[in-house]
Amino acid sequence: MDERQIIKISKYLARHLRHQPERIGLRPDRAGWVTVAELLAACRLHRMALSEDDLREVVARNDKQRFAFSPDGLRIRASQGHTITVDLELPAVAPPEVLYHGTVGAVLEAIFREGLRPMDRHAVHLSPDTETALRVGARRGRPVVLRVDSARMAADGHLFQRTANGVWLTGHVPPRYLTAQG
Repeated sequence: MDERQIIKISKYLARHLRHQPERIGLRPDRAGWVTVAELLAACRLHRMALSEDDLREVVARNDKQRFAFSPDGLRIRASQGHTITVDLELPAVAPPEVLYHGTVGAVLEAIFREGLRPMDRHAVHLSPDTETALRVGARRGRPVVLRVDSARMAADGHLFQRTANGVWLTGHVPPRYLTAQG
């Protein structure tokens, strides 16, 4: 499968596993899981014919590891970024000293006034390194990287979770924990 096909299928999966499962007749459980068989059947019914091997290749080759299979391989879900209500059942974990957030300059004033908010998602997404944050920020224009004092946030009682693909989640990052990366 070529890279263009991988991207097309990945976007289709993200739309239906993170945002609009009902659009193709999926009903994820409270943790966001659907069976692989159910997903493949729904895809076929909606003109996105996909074999199980194709699905496994897309999941394996997705550069951000956006999707995960259950340990038994029978279910699939998006790793994070849902706008539908899900409980990813991730434990709270101590973050590293510093995390990063990629954004664009146009929203910096609001961020330094209000902090980082989840917007239409369930959590604020943070990156473990500046390279990842730069890639995230570049999706919407010229990127700016913010440094998050996650150790101080945790010491002050803020909870963090880490997804299987290394994205850090927290409910809100108040402005006092943010600095622009030089």
